[in-house]
Amino acid sequence: MSVNSFGRVFRFTSWGESHGPAIGAIVDGCPPGLALSEGDIQRWLDLRRPGTSGLVSQRSEPDRVRILSGVYEGRTTGTPISLMIDNVDARPKDYAGIGPRPGHADRAYEAKYGLRDPRGGGRASARETAARVAAGAVARLVIPEVAISARIAEVGGETDGWEGALERARSEGSSLGAIVECVAAGVPAGWGAPVYAKLDAELAAAVMSIPAVKGVEIGAGFAAARRRGEDNADPALAGGITGGIATGDPIVLRAAFKPTSSIAALGVGGRHDPCVGLRGAAVVEAMVALVLADHKLLHRGQCGERSEG
Repeated sequence: MSVNSFGRVFRFTSWGESHGPAIGAIVDGCPPGLALSEGDIQRWLDLRRPGTSGLVSQRSEPDRVRILSGVYEGRTTGTPISLMIDNVDARPKDYAGIGPRPGHADRAYEAKYGLRDPRGGGRASARETAARVAAGAVARLVIPEVAISARIAEVGGETDGWEGALERARSEGSSLGAIVECVAAGVPAGWGAPVYAKLDAELAAAVMSIPAVKGVEIGAGFAAARRRGEDNADPALAGGITGGIATGDPIVLRAAFKPTSSIAALGVGGRHDPCVGLRGAAVVEAMVALVLADHKLLHRGQCGERSEG
């Protein structure tokens, strides 16, 4: 079984490949009556769009989204919302004759399916994340009480002044990793669930599913393992979640993005980001929004609206 869907009540399925004709998402479970236009989605897509500077992929994709269903006269209808983004600058010929590439999912896909899409990694490509950002834009409408913001906390181990180091890595045919920090403020106490649907566990799984993410921490994260108990008792170090349930404090998580594997130093051609984390911040925000929207609706289903904030 190939798992391409995410969520329980608020659920989305992404589809399409990096160098196919289009990519997109089907969003199901969205409440009816929410104001939604293509512009509401486009503003977030523009934050992860390639070709916007010399420090990101030079693939020239406008990433214009089209709403094909689920919206009538500017309002969601409660039926599946179909979102489509055309690939207008695909160059599959760039990958002709290229074997499995170091650091990519090429061999893993071939081991699972017996074949692989060599055109930029197909479904394994970060191009798929545009669909996540589009679905996340819809999720944000479900949680207007929550403000989600991600930032680049580190690039190549540096917290500031990293632009020069990234430019040098790019000119040398290499790449750098990054840490993205995301804060979700306004999440009401009570969202989440104990044991098997912990809010922190599902946020970690969602962010970990982003291509190139190799680690996720919430609150103090790995630093908590190096503290004494009395030093770790500060509620702020919990990152806004205890026992799998939101406390009402801001939720803070960080994601570690590995250096881009597609680099000239390893003999890989094409158009690639020297630091995938720069555009990954918008994807982290989207995955956080998708989890929180799902948990808001799960909480409402079990507990009603008595503690929604």
